[in-house]
Amino acid sequence: MDLKINREIVPAAQVIFDGIQEQTVELDYILPDYYPDIFRLIRCQTVPVITGYSVSGDKLSYELRCDINILYCGEGDSVLRCVTQRQSFSRTVDLGAVCEAPEISLKPKTDYVNFRAVNKRRLDVRGAVSVKISVSCEKQQEVISDVSGMNIQVKKMPVRYASKKICLDKTVRISEETELSQIQPPIMGIISSICRADDCEKKMISGKLLAKGEASVEILYACEKEGRGAAEPMKFSLPYSQIIDIDEIDETFDCTVTPVVISCDITPSAGKNGENTILKCEIEIRLMCRAVKTSTVMLAADAYSTVYPCETSISAIRTEQQPVIYTESRNLTARLGEGDTVPETIYAMWCTPKNINTRAGGNEGSVVVSGMLTWSMAAMDRSGMIIMPDRDEAFEETLEINGNTEGCTISADVNAGEVSYNISSEGVLTAKAGIDIRLSVSGCSMITAITDLSVDDSVKKERDGDYSIKLYYGAENEEIWDIAKKYSTSATAVMEENELDGDRLKNGGMLLIPIIN
Repeated sequence: MDLKINREIVPAAQVIFDGIQEQTVELDYILPDYYPDIFRLIRCQTVPVITGYSVSGDKLSYELRCDINILYCGEGDSVLRCVTQRQSFSRTVDLGAVCEAPEISLKPKTDYVNFRAVNKRRLDVRGAVSVKISVSCEKQQEVISDVSGMNIQVKKMPVRYASKKICLDKTVRISEETELSQIQPPIMGIISSICRADDCEKKMISGKLLAKGEASVEILYACEKEGRGAAEPMKFSLPYSQIIDIDEIDETFDCTVTPVVISCDITPSAGKNGENTILKCEIEIRLMCRAVKTSTVMLAADAYSTVYPCETSISAIRTEQQPVIYTESRNLTARLGEGDTVPETIYAMWCTPKNINTRAGGNEGSVVVSGMLTWSMAAMDRSGMIIMPDRDEAFEETLEINGNTEGCTISADVNAGEVSYNISSEGVLTAKAGIDIRLSVSGCSMITAITDLSVDDSVKKERDGDYSIKLYYGAENEEIWDIAKKYSTSATAVMEENELDGDRLKNGGMLLIPIIN
């Protein structure tokens, strides 16, 4: 009797690089002549952004930009001045393997920053940023889907996998002008700007993907109020839409589009009255598109012959499906001061999430998202000086998801919304902010499948006697397949002989094991 083996090609996800690369940031800056001398340093921050990347062979190259912002007050006035500098770095990573159409994740963050005034005209900045890098690719794995002949018994299982995956990026540029309201004071300089790209709507039309969304901009600018320096917040949103050409895409694909802000340049300009009342906005957003087509195939998880000795080779395969996105909002509060530590005037308050981590929760189907929330404010203290203090508070939130997280790749993005604050009658300053948690759970699972099988038909299995039925005492929840394999019979025959309706024993007890040839 001939042995017939049917095979399938299944793409298996393989992580070829997972690590962190660090980059030092150093700045020695001399103020231009039109800047006043440094009297008091207020704040310094670095914002790292990945502006581009490419893969050539086994090398990943990427461009890292760091925006450095230093705030200070000059002698004799309390107006905030902002020194802004940009540094760009080109970095290369040895992936250790060549990969076609890799899926790349690059997440930069600031590790630390220190700054000082060398003299009244010179600034020195020392810091470091790091980039968390993950690169995965598809590896074609040949597995056995069915076997017939030579009294072979096959245990099959359905497997869902990403049969086709498309990843591409599309850049959107927004150029708009926004004018201050009549009650807002003119702009003396931009102190800080935060730009967020909200989740976008998507619609598929004839092989094209239409993405629509908004960029939310929050700025804080320096101004004068009542004859002294102050700060004024401002918020606005700018819409965008983009048509993305994706070859071979149709309604059978599941698509996600993740917007990432690459740059947000806010420049003040003069209005009709000659004062700076207009903001010119240049925003660049990268739309990261991922389309996955999921298929199902029956694979052979185990096999044996009831008559002949049989050997199998089994491999573990990491199958991947389209990520499932969960979004949830939570409210967080913080105690920021009391008594003399509470500022005289608060101009603006905001918070920034950082060091976000995820882990499986204590209960099945739960994920814990943790990190730090930096509460910041622009204020005037009781001596009339402008201050911008920060306070870090740890947070931990548990989210419930559908299904088990075992074998899944989990990542989270956390964005903070508007911050409100209150000063109680006892002089205690508390703040409250809403955070939006976006959880991505990639449905990866490890399965075992037969990759090779051989049968020795030159000899038959030896039995310990000449019988057609054997007695066996089964344990609760024992699998019928394992029992049948032990006695070289078929699982179907065992189930029919004992009138079983499941592939496991519901209760322990005596079984009749029919012996077949």
